[in-house]
Amino acid sequence: MLDRISASLPSLAPAEQRVGQLVLADPHSFARLPVRELAEKANVSKPTVVRFCRSLGYDGLADFKLKLAGNVAEGVPYVHRSVNIDDKTSDVLVKVIDNSVAAFLQYRNDASPQAMEQAVNSIVGAWHQKKRLEIYGVGNSGVVAHDAQHKFFRLGITSQATSDTHIQAMGATMLEPGDCVIFISNSGRTRDLVDVAKTAEKRGATVIAITSSHTPQSDACHILLAANNHEGSDLYSPMASRLLHLLIIDILATAVALKIGDSLAEKSQNLRASLQSKRYEI
Repeated sequence: MLDRISASLPSLAPAEQRVGQLVLADPHSFARLPVRELAEKANVSKPTVVRFCRSLGYDGLADFKLKLAGNVAEGVPYVHRSVNIDDKTSDVLVKVIDNSVAAFLQYRNDASPQAMEQAVNSIVGAWHQKKRLEIYGVGNSGVVAHDAQHKFFRLGITSQATSDTHIQAMGATMLEPGDCVIFISNSGRTRDLVDVAKTAEKRGATVIAITSSHTPQSDACHILLAANNHEGSDLYSPMASRLLHLLIIDILATAVALKIGDSLAEKSQNLRASLQSKRYEI
C-alpha cells in the first residue's frame, strides 16, 4: 500500500501530494490521528485529506486509515495486535491487559457526555411511555447485545436483544415513534445492521449506535456513542473493542438506573432476595 502511495504521488495535486508525503513519513501516526490534526500537519484543508484518500481509490478517510492500519500493524494476524509470535505467556498477560486499559482510558478522554445523556434520556423515555427497547448486534456484537438486555432486565426495563438479522429486519418494521433501538457494531460496516438502522429511522424510532465514527452505521443513527478503537477488525480478533462496548453498556445502564431513581430500589431488593435460594450459604 505504501509503495502504491509513493508511486501515485506525481499524479496528484500539490496539496494532495503533501498528504501523501505525511502518510509515507509516519504511517502509524496517520492511521491514529483525527482529520483536523492531519490537515494541520500537511498544511492543507480537511476536505483535501479526504480527497487524497478518494484519489487513491478508497471510500474516504475512515476506509483509508483502516486499510493503512492493517498494512503497517504489528502483532499476530487474526489473533491480537499487541502480541508477537514469540511472546511468553507472561508477556501476553501484560500486553493484552495494557491494550484493554489503554482503550478504556482513550474512551474516557474522547467520550461525549452529551451523546451519553441523550441516549440515557431516550431509553428512560421509552421506559416511561411503555415503548419498546430493541438491541441489535451480530457475531461478537450480538453477545454484547444480549449482555445489554440482561443489564436492562435487572433494572425492570423490558427489552429484546437479537443477533438474527431476519428477526432484526422484521422487528425494525414494527417500531414506532417513542421506541428506542440500540445498534452495536465493531466495524460499523455490517450491511444488514446498517439497512435495519435505516428502516428504524424511517419508522420514527430513536436510533442509538455504539460503533466507530465515520462509518455507515454511525451515519445511520440519531445518537452516536462513538467507540473508536484502532484494533483493525479486518486483521485481528475484536478484543479491546468488545470490552469497550461492554463498558459503554455498563455506563448506559448505570446512568439509566440513576434516572429511574427510588422506584428501582424495591425491585432490586426483591430481585436479590429471589436469587438467594440459588446460591450456597457461606
